[in-house]
Amino acid sequence: MAQMNFGGVMENVVTREEFPLEKAREILKDETIAVLGYGVQGPGQACNLRDNGFNVIVGQREGKTYDKAVADGWVPGETLFSIEEAAQRGTIVCMLLSDAAQIAVWPKIKQYLTAGKALYFSHGFGITYKERTNIIPPADIDVIMVAPKGSGTSLRTMFLEGRGLNSSYAIYQDATGHATERTLAFGIGIGSGYLFETTFKREVYSDLTGERGSLMGAIQGLLLAQYEVLREHGHTPSEAFNETVEELTQSLMPLFAKNGMDWMYANCSTTAQRGALDWMGPFHDAIKPVMEKLYHSVETGNEAQISIDSNSQPDYREKLNAELKALRESEMWQTAVTVRKLRPENN
Repeated sequence: MAQMNFGGVMENVVTREEFPLEKAREILKDETIAVLGYGVQGPGQACNLRDNGFNVIVGQREGKTYDKAVADGWVPGETLFSIEEAAQRGTIVCMLLSDAAQIAVWPKIKQYLTAGKALYFSHGFGITYKERTNIIPPADIDVIMVAPKGSGTSLRTMFLEGRGLNSSYAIYQDATGHATERTLAFGIGIGSGYLFETTFKREVYSDLTGERGSLMGAIQGLLLAQYEVLREHGHTPSEAFNETVEELTQSLMPLFAKNGMDWMYANCSTTAQRGALDWMGPFHDAIKPVMEKLYHSVETGNEAQISIDSNSQPDYREKLNAELKALRESEMWQTAVTVRKLRPENN
């Protein structure tokens, strides 16, 4: 484990150079990794572990997702089982189901979490809000986490490209004395670029804030607000979309992802520089109180309770699909369909 300087703050990180794949394989050579759930994170983590030479099985109830697992090479009765049987067979039991599904299956699988096993998560939700989820692990098992900082699809794609997606890791409970090495080996096994230390609570607080904030919620709100203002002042859908979304995602994001926003400011026109420097303050001042309100809602458990209550409704899926349909059919994102078709790579 090395200490690295992040903006003047020292943090513990683990790289693939200091914790090579061969070491990870040795640590987990006698383990059976049972991946429960083949939805969002499951495919990427399970397939990467399998390709890296670990002993992996998948637990998934039958249906469309089960069929996807079969198509990916998981064999019913050999490496693909029901959720309960996979939990029974596994020595590292990976809860990669949705938060709502974890709550639902917990009463069925907790009996299989016998002494010495490890219960693995990629999200701190179920444990951090255990009074609400009732996911309370027995005291004689390890409870660990590796949380890739991206989707399971990105984890898999970057693995196949020979790259790695950075991940956080945390130990909630070390019953065996080997929880840390199990966790780091697992993180290397799924193809993490590097691993940085966190806690279950910090992970879920930052994750819920991020997805409601700059990653999804705030970015959609910001883009829509600018798009609407341009349209209301007479700009065409194409012009409004290109100035709001297309230039950001196709031109600027790759550049400041690679070089930083400071580089971006230094390498744009003097007119853009002046305007960006002048307006970043008012935007910051307007947005920060909303972010503080959001963080407080996460910290108090309000966001978790909203999610639990919503996901437990019998018509949850229908309501969700209606909201997603409205987003998909909005003018801005229908304009996006046409713009994507006009990109040079599609012609």
